[in-house]
Amino acid sequence: MNRMLARALALAAAIAPIAIVATSAGAQFAGGYRYQSGQDLYTHICQGCHMPDGKGAEGAGKYPPLAGNVKLQSPLYPVLVMLKGQKAMPSFSDLTDAQIVEVTAYIRSNFGNSFAGAVTPEQVKALRAQAVRQNALRPG
Repeated sequence: MNRMLARALALAAAIAPIAIVATSAGAQFAGGYRYQSGQDLYTHICQGCHMPDGKGAEGAGKYPPLAGNVKLQSPLYPVLVMLKGQKAMPSFSDLTDAQIVEVTAYIRSNFGNSFAGAVTPEQVKALRAQAVRQNALRPG
């Protein structure tokens, strides 16, 4: 009986660190991103790839510039890219509708950009449903 108890305790000791990491990661994901302003969201999520000046980068991958990017003329383009991901960029669909509105406004009005038109949370919500349906239809 002591041998079984010793094995059970050893197994519990081995699993405990894994459980702590998994719980921590799950809590972080469940909590989403705490940043609310477009600038904070860009600084903490986007600039690692698109750079602080929005000019993008090339190296191990290609990270397109946001500065002067004519694709941003369409207010909904960056919304779809954030929701679905594109090429090496992962989906950021765990951002709230309001956060996507904020970061979209930020990138469309900074880095030398001054594109007209704003995105609403209602538009993001509608596009989110569309993006989820399209991702579900993708093979693989």
